Amino acid sequence: MRALQRLIQGRVLLLTTCAAGIGGTFQFGYNLSIINAPTLPIQEFINETWWLRTGQPLPNHLVLFVWSLIVSLYPLGGLFGALLAGPLAVLLGSQGSLSVLVISSWERKYSEAPWLCTCLGLSMNVQPMYLGESAPKELRGAVAMTPAIFTALGIVIGQVVGLRELLGDPEAWPLLLASCLMPGLLQLASLPLLPESPRYLLIDRGDTEACLAALQRLRGTADVAGELEELEEERVACQGQRTRRPWELFQDRGLRRQVTSLVVLGSAVELCGNDSVYAYASSVFQAAGIPEGKVQYAVLGTGSCELLAACLSCVLIERSGRRVLLIGGYCLMTCWGSIFTVALCLQSSFSWMPYLAMSCIFAFILSFGIGPAGVTGILATELFDQKARPAAYMVGGALVWTLLFLVGLGFPFIKEGLSHFLYMPFLAFCVCGAIYTGFFLPETKGKTFLEISEELHRLNFPRQSQGPKWTGPEVILSTEL
Repeated sequence: MRALQRLIQGRVLLLTTCAAGIGGTFQFGYNLSIINAPTLPIQEFINETWWLRTGQPLPNHLVLFVWSLIVSLYPLGGLFGALLAGPLAVLLGSQGSLSVLVISSWERKYSEAPWLCTCLGLSMNVQPMYLGESAPKELRGAVAMTPAIFTALGIVIGQVVGLRELLGDPEAWPLLLASCLMPGLLQLASLPLLPESPRYLLIDRGDTEACLAALQRLRGTADVAGELEELEEERVACQGQRTRRPWELFQDRGLRRQVTSLVVLGSAVELCGNDSVYAYASSVFQAAGIPEGKVQYAVLGTGSCELLAACLSCVLIERSGRRVLLIGGYCLMTCWGSIFTVALCLQSSFSWMPYLAMSCIFAFILSFGIGPAGVTGILATELFDQKARPAAYMVGGALVWTLLFLVGLGFPFIKEGLSHFLYMPFLAFCVCGAIYTGFFLPETKGKTFLEISEELHRLNFPRQSQGPKWTGPEVILSTEL
């Protein structure tokens, strides 16, 4: 309740969270969701176009390949945007980068799909960076979890808009795909009025007055001396450093654990099988006896489950910590995914197995939403300092979009090849995510960025744990020499 009161008191922070989310991860979830409704109409359109041009039908496997390629082009644009996130965040700041993206997207009238995917990939990286740098340490986890909430909200809204009674009609799919204009308009109207990240203003630009003004606006009070002092300590620790480049993260021994955590857990969240559960949901609901006309409403319940779990995780993260939510989420996903595989294999033998499979789908999505969905996005914010954070988001974003491309391209063929055992490879990544978190990921709840950096330095250089206190790369270099 105290955290909620603090957030309401700093209403500008609440507005900042909403404005950044509506054009960031909301768009990601919305676009992932709306592409499911027009799948058959677009495949028919592909076949009809081929027939008109050649006079022959396109073989089914080629229709499936073209459709997979269309879906996979979306993350390719996002990958390019993720690679631009770091340089733009350093040059313009987080808030400035988001504002420029929205304006440029609006100027192009959403007519160039590759540009839109690029903007979305960039904003998805800049959004959590902006929120994590703007929130106080006792609210940082809750605020940084909001991208997962907006992703789930985008999925639900996309499922609602994709209903046959609205824009899910086979003839209305062009309007459905163009409906992502509205979130951009909302962000365009609100985001430029909000303050820049205080850390960017003080550490990157050295503007103490602008940092103080931004802190006072975000906190809703003039008494920010304590937090300003923490930022000054962080600025001193970063003094003399230059902004890191992505490849330098892999070369620095002092960032070894941070980079490994980013790669392992970033891969796990994309390869844990949550997207495939959504793809399999319709067929499972039909096998459970739900009429074909009502399946779309049951699918809507899956997105609602993830939204509910993300909101619950936002409440729990500052109480239970990051590690508990990650380990618990991956363990539960492994459990439910295993039961779901057994239920799929035995659904023709027992009449109640389809209902068990349907229950596992909701439980799997709830487990994903309460842990991996949101906590993974906080890692690049909390594990890296101000000079390495933009590069970390470039690496993490490139990894996520590349894996999303590969999964989108290969999933239809994996589904046909493995049939009911489709989830076994995904469950292996769930197990890996839980094990890595339990043994190697430090807890960051309630700690300042400087305290997190000092703890990670001790973990990366255990033999020097009794040496001088970490104050920057100069100390690391001197101790190594």
